[in-house]
Amino acid sequence: MSDETKEIQEEPEAHSSYQPADARNEDVKHQLTGMYQRWFLDYASYVILERAVPHLGDGLKPVQRRILHTMKRLDDGRYSKVANIVGQAMQFHPHGDASIGDALVQLGQKDLLIDCQGNWGNILTGDGAAAPRYIEARLSKFALDVLFNPKTTEWKLSYDGRNKEPVSLPVKFPLLLAQGAEGIAVGLSAKILPHNFGELCDAAISYLHGEEFHLYPDFLTGGSIDVSRYNNGLRGGAVKVRATIEKLDSKTLAIREIPYGKTTSSVIDSILKANEKGKIKIRKVDDNTAAEVEILVHLTPGTSSDKAIDALYAFTDCEVSISPNCCVIDEKRPKFLTVSDVLRRSVDNTQELLRRELLIRRGELMESLHFASLERIFIEERIYKDRPFEQAKDMDAACAHIDERLTPYYPQFVREVTKEDILRLMEIRMARILKFNKDKAEELIARMKDEVARIDRDLGNMVEVTANWFRLIREKYAHEHPRRTVIRALDAIEATKVIEANEKLYINRADGFMGTGLKKDEFVENCSPIDDVIIFYRDGTYKVTRVQDKVFIGETERSRAEKRKAEVIHIAVFKKNDKRTIYNVVYRDGKNGPHYIKRFNVTAITHDREYDLTTGTPGSRVTYFTPNPNGEAEVIKVTLKPNPKLRRIFFDKDFGEILVKGRQSRGNLLTKLDVHRVTLKAHGASTLGGRKVWFDHDVQRLNYDERGQYLGEFHTGDAVLIVLDNGDFYTTNFDPANHYEATGILRVEKFDENTVWTAVLFDADQQGFPYVKRFTFERTAQTRHLNFMGENNASRFVLLTDTPYPRLLVTYGGADAFREPLEVDAETFIGAKSFKAKGKRLTTCAIEKIEELEPLRKPEPEDSGNDGEDSEEDEETTGGDNVTEDNPNDIIDEITGQMRLF
Repeated sequence: MSDETKEIQEEPEAHSSYQPADARNEDVKHQLTGMYQRWFLDYASYVILERAVPHLGDGLKPVQRRILHTMKRLDDGRYSKVANIVGQAMQFHPHGDASIGDALVQLGQKDLLIDCQGNWGNILTGDGAAAPRYIEARLSKFALDVLFNPKTTEWKLSYDGRNKEPVSLPVKFPLLLAQGAEGIAVGLSAKILPHNFGELCDAAISYLHGEEFHLYPDFLTGGSIDVSRYNNGLRGGAVKVRATIEKLDSKTLAIREIPYGKTTSSVIDSILKANEKGKIKIRKVDDNTAAEVEILVHLTPGTSSDKAIDALYAFTDCEVSISPNCCVIDEKRPKFLTVSDVLRRSVDNTQELLRRELLIRRGELMESLHFASLERIFIEERIYKDRPFEQAKDMDAACAHIDERLTPYYPQFVREVTKEDILRLMEIRMARILKFNKDKAEELIARMKDEVARIDRDLGNMVEVTANWFRLIREKYAHEHPRRTVIRALDAIEATKVIEANEKLYINRADGFMGTGLKKDEFVENCSPIDDVIIFYRDGTYKVTRVQDKVFIGETERSRAEKRKAEVIHIAVFKKNDKRTIYNVVYRDGKNGPHYIKRFNVTAITHDREYDLTTGTPGSRVTYFTPNPNGEAEVIKVTLKPNPKLRRIFFDKDFGEILVKGRQSRGNLLTKLDVHRVTLKAHGASTLGGRKVWFDHDVQRLNYDERGQYLGEFHTGDAVLIVLDNGDFYTTNFDPANHYEATGILRVEKFDENTVWTAVLFDADQQGFPYVKRFTFERTAQTRHLNFMGENNASRFVLLTDTPYPRLLVTYGGADAFREPLEVDAETFIGAKSFKAKGKRLTTCAIEKIEELEPLRKPEPEDSGNDGEDSEEDEETTGGDNVTEDNPNDIIDEITGQMRLF
């Protein structure tokens, strides 16, 4: 028995009222089940219900509710010392000043309920707030509008019974979703992400009207968020949040916004750790954060800024995944809900609170109306002048006389007249009676009746009343809380593609080892710690293995069976799903078999499993091998072994005539004769054609995967044209690692320097008149933007088109609205000039709109022959893994067995 168990058994009264009869008998062992049932369950329930998890009713944890209640008691419009607020809140919260102070600072940093003054810390840098005696706070106007109403608040005694505190604040807003909440209890956690203020109001109005709505998180730290897996905030979902990274120049990146839950310090630490591990290459990091985030990342020379951005997302806290868990306390039980459910319950609660407030106000008005009617009759009828009243022997007699005089008027009153009403009449002072004005009294009664009628109408249309309440709140406060986090689809970043190749791969062919630790051996190429390596052997086998410090590769299953050393003929970093890298091979099938020629690629493969590019016949041998990163097809020279029957002992073969097939295909028969050697005769061009490129507007990235807008087929030297809505333009290559602006992209096209563009704009340099210009774009670097609208930022863009013969329709407005619309043929209206030209003015009249019409003519089609048409053979060159036999087009000399040469 442990010492702790003995102590509990010896002093059970300190822990529970339960005490076994033989508790003091040390020879008897007792089960802990009863202890857990009584103590641990009570503790767990208390932590869940009273500390960690927010309540559905008002969206607050108990400590937050007590703080706000305390601030309301202290509220006089002026700031109060936080130390004073904490001290006052200790009357209601039993857990000390530290927990109250921390909770108060967290509430203040959310910038919604508390108006802060002084140094309250910084959620961007993680700096803490100043001491409570140095900072001040008061309730915000929004909090005063939506949180408090003592008439609709349910009260309970505080923990010591000396004060009353609210069971739940009458919150008329989905506060829980606006602020978010996070807490960890015993075996339970809650993580509710904050949402945008204005969007919550709009969603509430949509729900009231029976319309569909969607809610997505919004963070004070900004950044971008992918909500495709948000799952309505239910547990099991996840959101991806990224920092906002800009390129100041080719060597400097600026982080402007950081992910939710991170600070500039944590982000910088993660960057430095990634740099130490060699995953990114940076020279230094500067933290210039003040009111706004600014982390400058200086790259080392030779580092791609686009690749560095992806590496920051892949290996640092610049991208995080957050798993929401919408757990709330409802009817004293924890429940898992969706954020939509929370909004619906909150809106229903708001509607009920508004209804109760209207009923309370109606009751107060009816009481005021009742007494105003009594007072008017009492004074107008001069009941106070009646002789029986003046000569009444006691108060009861006076009350009886007044009651008798009021009896004829009872039908006019809203309720029965009580003795308390009569006593209140007798308390009216003579000064009030002398100042009584009948017209004003009737006007007051009429106003109260009108207000009661309005309340009755509102009570019969509570849906619209609640919707108007949310419209009012949105109009007053939504502009103070704009959306800071951009909702967009975030592309998945493959770590192997963006990690810096900071290590070097070596091979020791003599001993059969490869790895990054063989510094004195043959260098292969740069690699990263997470790369894979593909290895081809002379016997035709190949495999893929991971980069290691040192690993033995000098043996294969075939070489072990044949008791010989395996010869490595090619080793390189393996790129998964790479269809552009084509291997050109000539191999001998068996010891004395024919030679075959084949072209294939390797897109996916199991690690450390051996594959065979031959047919597997024992004694097979690779006689020629080349890897071609862009599908190049060279010409080889085949030299045969001397034979008196042969007229020629050599011939040429072009790999361009061989189709790209699956890695398991046997290939085409090259010759059945004995081959002395195969050598390279001439390098060839790619047989795969140009790259077909798409632009995905969701993620603002280029890709080769047929996602988004098709830009065309790109060859070496081709460029992509990017036009922004502010008139800027630039060109880039078609590398999918390029980064483009998250917003503001107007056009993305394959750049053609001969394309004539037509633009319409209101030129601020020319008194804001509409101008038309036709021009061609020029090549320019992504870091050096040019602008076709001029240097005046006040110029307004109207339209941009690359239609060869554009037509414009000008609709007049204002004082010139009587004019007939004007049709303009832009091609004849103005000739093509430089993009820097001002253009030609359309009109000096007031314009309502300018729009493009369908052209009346089109350019004559050019005779392109077969250009751009994919032949059946071209389609086959990128075919799948079909296994084929000899190519029937190969013509073999019947006598020599040699391929005929043409």
